Amino acid sequence: MRITCPLCGERDRREFYYQGAAVALTRPGPEAGEAAWDDYIHNRENPCGVTRDLWHHEMGCGAWLVVTRNTATHEVLEVELATDTKRTGT
Repeated sequence: MRITCPLCGERDRREFYYQGAAVALTRPGPEAGEAAWDDYIHNRENPCGVTRDLWHHEMGCGAWLVVTRNTATHEVLEVELATDTKRTGT
């Protein structure tokens, strides 16, 4: 699988560290309550198909990226800097 870093260009996925679903970008606010935080911390979906994941370009520029990809085909559909994505709930 190849990932195109917006700063470095196309690279092999072994340069990147997979952090999981990009839920860290939509975490609940401090006032959200225990149920919202419990759900955020402990419950994860494992969908087959298109996902948004958080990746760290560990062996490159060090940027955090949001990678939209298809888990069934490994096709990378979009890559953007995590700092450029719209954050909600914070």
